[in-house]
Amino acid sequence: MGSGLPTAKLDRIVGVVKAYSTCVGEGPFVCELFGDEAARLREAGAEYGAKTGRPRRVGPLDLVATRYGIRLQGTTELALTKLDVLGYLKQIPVCTHYELDGTRTGDFPFPSALDRAKPVIEMLEGWDCDISGPPETTSITWRSSLPARSAVSPSARIATPMSFTKDKRNASCQISTNLPL
Repeated sequence: MGSGLPTAKLDRIVGVVKAYSTCVGEGPFVCELFGDEAARLREAGAEYGAKTGRPRRVGPLDLVATRYGIRLQGTTELALTKLDVLGYLKQIPVCTHYELDGTRTGDFPFPSALDRAKPVIEMLEGWDCDISGPPETTSITWRSSLPARSAVSPSARIATPMSFTKDKRNASCQISTNLPL
């Protein structure tokens, strides 16, 4: 159903996605993390219910679900939020595909098949520095490696979503985002 706005009148539709996945309540969550790994991400992202204080279920960025949402909403651009939460990770897990009944797929399955889907995780190099706050306080240089429209193309093949370099001499961190969805 979407927002109810006629998309023929819109030039830009910005999708907003966390740099990791969260889930509230029951039901299938293909790339859910458990144990200490989940607790650390949940604590870093302050992922607790606003009213109840209950811990949210957490997992890596799920590009399969993200691609599905982009197609469903007609997204033309993508805003990736909460990247700073992942600053503690040396390697960042990203779910690039699902394995369903022995077959690897990049397509989001019918909801009744989600409980049989297993995440295919690609580990990306982390940036291992604090990127919270404005660039002048964190010495970060941001640059985009793809134009916004091509960065969210639902038919594009997944390449390495992010690359990071850290210059220890200048205590700076450069992050290039490249999310061809």
